[in-house]
Amino acid sequence: MSLRYKIRSTTDMQRQNQSSVVDFILLGFSNFPELQGQLFGIFLVIYLVTLVGNAVIILIISLEQSLHVPMYLFLQNLSVVDVSISAVITPEMLVVLSTEKTSISFVRCFAQMYFILFFGGTECFLLGAMAYDRFAAICHPLSYPMLMNQRVFMKLVICSWALGFMLGTVQTSWVFSFPFCGPNEINHISCETPAVLELACADTFLFEVYAFTGTVLIIMVPFLLILLSYLRILLAILKMPPTTGRQKAFSTCGSHLTSVTLFYGTASMTYLQPKSGYSPDTKKLLSLAYSLLTPLLNPLIYSLRNSEKADLHTF
Repeated sequence: MSLRYKIRSTTDMQRQNQSSVVDFILLGFSNFPELQGQLFGIFLVIYLVTLVGNAVIILIISLEQSLHVPMYLFLQNLSVVDVSISAVITPEMLVVLSTEKTSISFVRCFAQMYFILFFGGTECFLLGAMAYDRFAAICHPLSYPMLMNQRVFMKLVICSWALGFMLGTVQTSWVFSFPFCGPNEINHISCETPAVLELACADTFLFEVYAFTGTVLIIMVPFLLILLSYLRILLAILKMPPTTGRQKAFSTCGSHLTSVTLFYGTASMTYLQPKSGYSPDTKKLLSLAYSLLTPLLNPLIYSLRNSEKADLHTF
């Protein structure tokens, strides 16, 4: 009886210790104290430009009836995702840079991770759907109205948001099912999965296998499909007469692929190995690339891309 009681007491004590962490501390860029003010100003400007640029696209497409076609409605959905993921990450990062209070509660950390995964996963699938739209429009212009009708468009958009929702729900719930018994310092700019997982007081091997598999399916597969789509698009462009604006088509395809590569490349480097060998500072820079720069650049790149794609229909 005494041995059983001792074992039960030890287990209760372990559980109590594991639940002792009630919040986390975001370190952000605290190892560069002399740059805190400059970084705050830079990130604030990027955030405001991102909000304005994407909000203008959302508003114009909503008000202009002639733009209620798949290629612009995809862009509108992408702008909603970009605004959302910026709003999830940047304000918290600005608070960390501007004040001494860097703690974030379990609930807020859970919510931030959930929405990062939700919107990030949705963007992955939306980018894939947009590449298919471009492929259908440029490579099969005559059958485009059938390949990308209203029903197909709605299915692609709903599936993109639904898959993002599933990713956020499953992965965030799994990560926060692990015990956290200290330390509680997250050496990152936000509550992203790899950074939080490093603090778990349990064997996370099974989750890492899932994370690797999920990253390949959610990030790499759409990325490969986008590359294949654009390979077909480039081949179609090469068959165009030089007078039809081949140079313009090449430039816009290149801009789009640059944006896609920036998002997919940095995201895959972060999530393919949750406990990767990258230094904390490298991980922060990778996170900034797909959480700040991509939403900032997308309004310009995709607006130009869509307007010039409309010109391709006249060839």
